[in-house]
Amino acid sequence: MRRLFSAPTPPATILIRGARLLDPRSGVDREGDLLVRAGVIAEIGETGSLEAPADAESVDGSGRHVFAGFVDPHVHLRVPGQEHKEDLHTGTRAAAAGGYCAVVGMPNTDPVVDSTAILGSLRDAALREARVPVGFMAAISPGLAGHGLTEMVELREAGAIGFTDDGRPVVSAGLLRRALQYQRLCGGVLALHEEDPSLSGAGAMHEGAVSALLGIAGIPSVSESTMVARDAALAGHEGGRVHMQHLSAIESVRAVEAAKAAGVAVTAEASPHHLTLIDEDVRGLDTRLKMNPPLRTEVDRTALIEAIRTGVIDCIATDHAPHAREDKDVPFEQAAMGTTGLETAFAALYTHLVLPGLLDLATLVERLAAGALVVDLPVPAISVGEPANLCLVDLAAEWQVGEAGYESRSENCCFAGRQLRGRVLMTLAAGGVAYRERAFAIGVA
Repeated sequence: MRRLFSAPTPPATILIRGARLLDPRSGVDREGDLLVRAGVIAEIGETGSLEAPADAESVDGSGRHVFAGFVDPHVHLRVPGQEHKEDLHTGTRAAAAGGYCAVVGMPNTDPVVDSTAILGSLRDAALREARVPVGFMAAISPGLAGHGLTEMVELREAGAIGFTDDGRPVVSAGLLRRALQYQRLCGGVLALHEEDPSLSGAGAMHEGAVSALLGIAGIPSVSESTMVARDAALAGHEGGRVHMQHLSAIESVRAVEAAKAAGVAVTAEASPHHLTLIDEDVRGLDTRLKMNPPLRTEVDRTALIEAIRTGVIDCIATDHAPHAREDKDVPFEQAAMGTTGLETAFAALYTHLVLPGLLDLATLVERLAAGALVVDLPVPAISVGEPANLCLVDLAAEWQVGEAGYESRSENCCFAGRQLRGRVLMTLAAGGVAYRERAFAIGVA
């Protein structure tokens, strides 16, 4: 069953000369030439050893890196119903600008993706509009209401990647248990937004010293970690499989680590903002820094980074959440939660984690692609015979976020105004050129 959909793109024939090729999962770390012919990686050789076909574009890769493309298992594309915030074209264009060759959209749309009819309309739209392949999660419960289950088997047969009520937790343990039982029948991961609403309440930021100083209601870490532990226990009991979305707290990391040690089929993700920012950054009440789960403490951030390094957290996902300007240009407590992230993920993490020595480049690149594994998609690879899912990156390039605008329709980026290092110059997805940085010229050989 096909589960990724995109608009047709002419297959690329491109020779990238003398770049540093890095794909940790395939064991590739070398300088050399890479030839893509008709959308497929045709040859890899020493620098200067490959000849460009007559119809090939030739790219000078010297001083630049080629990575296997990134895969994001958690983005919000706002289709159907909120196209004024984002749509399939702008969302996947932003993804391509960030080096992503595939993304997975969440179902908390209007209407919710809870039927095969809505899922089918999304598939058709993606075949017309998507710049990179996109898959779709279906809802666990109709309308995300937390009562009863969607027709999970039918949705899976219609192409759903998996199931989630993302944006809302599955509060009922009994309902999640039934979902796990159906999951065993139809497959597909259950991706869970971990939050106990009775603990998070009307909180707008992390509960701690900063929230107390600002007089803003807080969201305690325990509202997340207790649900992580509960849902891991249910998955273990039912022999099901769960994916914990956007972890933010050290206690959640410990719960996932314990579940994995006990043999539970659990994976987890962390987002760039939780890996690079903390609640202290919220002191200025910039609403672009309001998200759920909230930015937590330096202790939590350090634990997340270590969990990314060791593999306790399996992948990095942006939770790309575009909003209209009027949703954010309000007092902090009233603002919508969420930040965009597809265009800035690599650069923010390279700048704030790799350059200071907190994470090595190979691990970052691997974790940005590993989202494919948690949703059962092929992992992009730098290997002869593989489809061209690649990004060309200039690690030395410095740029200011938002200075030249965004590919996304929305501007609510938590890194806005920051100077970052590392710029995606070109992205190939499913064999075609999905993105070229505006100032990056490619010469035809």
